[in-house]
Amino acid sequence: MNIKGNIHSIETCGTVDGPGIRFVIFTQGCPLRCQYCHNPDTWKTNEGNRITVDELIAKIKKYKSYMKFSAGGVTLTGGEPLLQPEFAKELFKKCKEENIHTTIDTSGFISLEKITDVLEYTDLVLLDIKSFNPTLYKDLTGVSNNPTIKLAKYLSDINKLTWIRHVIVPNLTDKEEDLIALAEFLSSLNNIEKVELLPFHKMGEYKWEELGYKYKLKNTSTPSEETMEMAVKIFKERNVNVIYE
Repeated sequence: MNIKGNIHSIETCGTVDGPGIRFVIFTQGCPLRCQYCHNPDTWKTNEGNRITVDELIAKIKKYKSYMKFSAGGVTLTGGEPLLQPEFAKELFKKCKEENIHTTIDTSGFISLEKITDVLEYTDLVLLDIKSFNPTLYKDLTGVSNNPTIKLAKYLSDINKLTWIRHVIVPNLTDKEEDLIALAEFLSSLNNIEKVELLPFHKMGEYKWEELGYKYKLKNTSTPSEETMEMAVKIFKERNVNVIYE
């Protein structure tokens, strides 16, 4: 049986979702409602385009030379790609048959039992941790951070290479005590290659307006250089490899 995935869009030569040049697949559907989401058009699970794994692999193979030259590969992102675990597993399994590097970009809000098979065919996990503070996380996303923290610990247990992504939002995720708590948690894990600190931006605001959603962060600015430097220092002081560009 050729499994189908529900896909929002495809970027054939992405450079920000994992190493090298990547074939990036944006899946449709997400259980989170992040206040700063720049892809709110991926939220609804009943939208998107159905496409088979074989159809995708045929497209992906056209870019193998770019991937090989740049040490790139395929990235599944979203939305939340782990809402479609059977599709993700089958796609990555066939990527590995083609010797293509696989990366999954996830919030981690999914039952761990449903995704362990996917991780067997995953080379790199990009784990988005919105906040280590459970109250703030719920306010930011509408859901609990328990599954995300559980996944982070599991990835460490199985020594799965992981990059952490954390968005710095002024007056929300830039509090020193919350950053310290996150940095100390990550320093206890043994599989974190790096942490990417991402300054908040409003490039997706127009999508919220087009969809008729209320954008709560309309008056929120990009974090200052001083704020970003403070955050970087917190992670470095705890021997966590941190990237901010």
